[in-house]
Amino acid sequence: MDQVILLGLAGGAVAVGGWVDPQGLGGALVTTTAVAFLALAAWRITLVVVSAKPAVAHAPPLVLPRYTILAALHDEAEVVGQLIERLSRIDYPPHRLQGLLVLEAHDHATIAAALAAPRPAWLEVFVAPPGRPLTKPRALNCALGHATGDLLTVYDAEDEPDPQQLREAAARFAADRMGRLACLQAPLRIRPRSTAATTFLERQFAAEYAALFETMLPGMCRLGLPFPLGGTSNHFRTDVLRAVGGWDVWNVTEDADLGFRLWRRGWRLGVITRPTWETPPGAFQHWLPQRTRWLKGYMQTFGVHSRRPWELGPRGLFSLLVTVGAGLASAAIHGLSLAWLATAVVVSAMAGVTPLVPPLAAGVLIVGAASAWLCCWIGGRRAGIPYGLADMLAAPAYWALLSLAWMHAAWRLIREPFAWDKTAHRPDPPRAARPARAPAHARLDETAPNRLSAAHAAAPQPVA
Repeated sequence: MDQVILLGLAGGAVAVGGWVDPQGLGGALVTTTAVAFLALAAWRITLVVVSAKPAVAHAPPLVLPRYTILAALHDEAEVVGQLIERLSRIDYPPHRLQGLLVLEAHDHATIAAALAAPRPAWLEVFVAPPGRPLTKPRALNCALGHATGDLLTVYDAEDEPDPQQLREAAARFAADRMGRLACLQAPLRIRPRSTAATTFLERQFAAEYAALFETMLPGMCRLGLPFPLGGTSNHFRTDVLRAVGGWDVWNVTEDADLGFRLWRRGWRLGVITRPTWETPPGAFQHWLPQRTRWLKGYMQTFGVHSRRPWELGPRGLFSLLVTVGAGLASAAIHGLSLAWLATAVVVSAMAGVTPLVPPLAAGVLIVGAASAWLCCWIGGRRAGIPYGLADMLAAPAYWALLSLAWMHAAWRLIREPFAWDKTAHRPDPPRAARPARAPAHARLDETAPNRLSAAHAAAPQPVA
């Protein structure tokens, strides 16, 4: 109701201003928007500088805590074996590990593939009971009640985590003297599917991830601000995760929501350095649904946390605006801005005159693009991802595609607010050099029996 009242008041003020002085109102809106985007560009540059500070290494605790690994899978029969093989490389004492492959009861193909694949003794198949909505956060919540670890992490079907990631997270939690650290985010890095020349979408997607996980999130962490979590490689204190109610099953970016919900309850977030490698979504027909879901979830998250913004406090509200709010605003305006610029250039060229571009608009365009390029370039260097002049020149086309995804997201939010656009995953092609395997005690136990989690041994549907 508060949001409706505020929107009504804002709409009424704009209507009155347009009636009294339409030209003045237009100028004020343009100037305000331009100043806001200039401030956002300055904020990005600030994060690049702040995030350059080296991370502090922490010694692991003498006794490593119990750790639960959750991987929610749906229609992933093709890649479940690959995920199991990658999880088996994790360097952590097996007797301190619990792993749950969280599967849907109707997904017989993935269940059969998971049961057929050789698994370490600590990794079980967990079948979530039937229910709605059919989303990843609901499946994770079903498994959360059966987690036995002091710490808990989440991985996706296509993930390849660094074998030392759990040890680093355990050391960071152990070093938290204030006891307010609830979650650590590992950096996500995009690796092309093959050694051949990567596509335009893959390169831009990888650079976007690098900017986010190598500059923005570390910078916000150093400034003590909350941020939207990534959908995978989050490391939680299990008791805190349960205390805040787990994940929002209706939010299609449950990770972004959870980061701010933890902050609202007085907890803090951090980052670690050991990465998780992922592959890009692929061609445009796969990229668009994924990005549509992300933007739709951002819209949901912004709507939920702006209902009572004072509960976030000044720093939390600022963070919500410069991450979720700015992400939505940027995606909405990129296409329009580029269309306006292209139209101005074409019309001026046809008329044989110099394009008339207001100085403020030109400044916003130049500074905004430069700050985005800087984030991608610095993030790419830190992640070992190439980002050169050709990628910079191609970036505006990618930004325009974000506007297309924004329009899809807005429409889907109205028509199907809780529908989950599933990203299809395929096995990665073999690589010449693979990461070194974990020590022998953590390797795959080829003789371990196929097991189903005890809580769901008697599933509502046959799982053999």
